[in-house]
Amino acid sequence: MEIRKPTIVLVHGAFAESASWNGVIERLQAKGVNAVAVANPLRSLAGDAQYVRNVIASIDGPVVLVGHSYGGLVITEAASRNEQVVGLVYASAFAPETGESAFSLSATAPGSTLGEALAAYPVATGGNEFAIRVDAFHEQFAADVPDAQAALMAATQRPVTEKALTDGLTTDQPAWKDIPSWHVFGDQDHNIPVAVFRAGAERAGARGTTEVAGASHAISVSQPDAVVATIAAAGRAYVESRSETVGATAQ
Repeated sequence: MEIRKPTIVLVHGAFAESASWNGVIERLQAKGVNAVAVANPLRSLAGDAQYVRNVIASIDGPVVLVGHSYGGLVITEAASRNEQVVGLVYASAFAPETGESAFSLSATAPGSTLGEALAAYPVATGGNEFAIRVDAFHEQFAADVPDAQAALMAATQRPVTEKALTDGLTTDQPAWKDIPSWHVFGDQDHNIPVAVFRAGAERAGARGTTEVAGASHAISVSQPDAVVATIAAAGRAYVESRSETVGATAQ
């Protein structure tokens, strides 16, 4: 019996967009692995998670769900009690407990300079949304990305609502509690303090943790090999566990 490889579903966070996964997808496709990058709406945690659940439901077979930054909250909510999700990868991402938000987690350790780099705009439906100022984007978000590429990223960034960043995780069963997780992040992240990533990985009982020296918040862009290696570990773990189950059943 052939074990199906999981499809990789990639969820970007605030101030990014689905093309931020291009380098990761290119490497996965070269390995014969199917991958889908979700256009995360960045409007509300519940709405964003529901959208990701819809994408997962459209896929035939198991899924490894990957989140970047705020996308970590989204995958934690979307994968809760979702049997189709067989692995989680947190790439410079929050791994929240029930009730925790992006804002609250960011404040659990010193070091973020994001607040100083933000511009706020009113939203017609109410409240504000945030974007990183173009003049601050390179140093704040993607310091280890070439100038020209960072300029493109600044111009194509997706703003996020204040509501999304302050919404707390609603599920009483955060997905990392019963789905194995892997974590990869840089030690030069200016958006989210590295201590937050370390604490999240430890709390989640990570199967693997990779800390990339010198890497910025834009780890999927600047360090795609490290991200792909982490995703591959999650995929292998699923295939190996299924092989053991099939072998035991056949005996």
